[in-house]
Amino acid sequence: MNTSRICAIDVGNDSVKALFGKLDYELNIPNVIAVSTEDRPVIGIEELNDKDPIEGIHIRVHSPALNDNNIIYRVGSLATKSDNATELDPGSNKSEEDQTLVMLFATLALDAVREENSELFKKNNNIIDANYTLGTGLPLREVKEGKDVGYRSQLLGSVHQVEFLVTPKYQGLKVNIKFEEVKIYPEGFAAYINLIMDNDLNIINRDLVDKSILIQDIGGLSTDVAVIKNRNVDDDKAQGFNLGVSEALESIREEIRLKHGVELDSRRDVVDIITRKNDRNHIMVNGSRTSVHDITDRILLDLAKKEYRHLRNVWQKNSQTEICYFVGGGAIVLKEYIKTLNNNLNGYNIEFFEDEKESIWMMANAYHKLISDFVRKNKKDIKSNEVVKQKVEK
Repeated sequence: MNTSRICAIDVGNDSVKALFGKLDYELNIPNVIAVSTEDRPVIGIEELNDKDPIEGIHIRVHSPALNDNNIIYRVGSLATKSDNATELDPGSNKSEEDQTLVMLFATLALDAVREENSELFKKNNNIIDANYTLGTGLPLREVKEGKDVGYRSQLLGSVHQVEFLVTPKYQGLKVNIKFEEVKIYPEGFAAYINLIMDNDLNIINRDLVDKSILIQDIGGLSTDVAVIKNRNVDDDKAQGFNLGVSEALESIREEIRLKHGVELDSRRDVVDIITRKNDRNHIMVNGSRTSVHDITDRILLDLAKKEYRHLRNVWQKNSQTEICYFVGGGAIVLKEYIKTLNNNLNGYNIEFFEDEKESIWMMANAYHKLISDFVRKNKKDIKSNEVVKQKVEK
């Protein structure tokens, strides 16, 4: 019987962040897919196998959980180069989109085929049987609507197959994915866990434990505002909104195309322009360095005002709040705009994470802490039951 491998996966609207095992492997893949054909042009199989598999993910996905089954996709960086690339749309539910599942299965398959896991998962001819214990999450709004139940049931109890087509190093391999267990956490609660606890769920930030705090998680398609009181998420007061940075990024991308004639491959290219350390808010137009500040400032300031309005409304309903933490990839994009608004209004006690990786990886880190703790407790329960059984038999 195969051993189940721990995995924590945050299917973010910009990218998938995944942590495996005892934090021995991590993946970060742009959340972009494109329907493809079985063949794709490459220059020589030898050159193909010298490339990084992450840069050339070309797969067929078969799963009863999918609405469109047995479809061939380009995934991640390879998909961004396609004319028909798709990213998650504003207003969509993460739990009901094929794209969420395709990204999830592709990420797991990329871990399963690694040479380092050859002793963990059984391989018969070119087929690898992989078993995972998954910790993941959904936006607070979807959990409150009960969509986590259907999402979990889609994953459990079925075999999901990923076949690598013209993918470097892995061409011709198939991975059968099964789940030993699936735990789905509300994203706001996960952020809180990550703020106050280490990998063994020991409290590391005692100053926050008994405070009334808000956590505003700004994603691509949604914003969650978790209300934390007495060490628990207040489900009644926590709110989720269909507001994220994806629509703004798409608007910036389109205006750059119309004004400067420059085609950007994906929203991730826009994020890079906005957040990079050097030449921020500049692009190259016909070989000349050109500012797009006028476009980015107008669109992002408008979005920051909407996000700030949500903060103000939730804070007013929870007047004893002491601090609000802004987390998520969207918070990095909007950080300077929200800080400026708050300072000009002599506003609230707010905090951003200066370590951008910590903010972006916060959900994946939290899911890993939670699913690891679940596995530890489960092993203890099994051991305890075995001891009881042995005593009874004696």
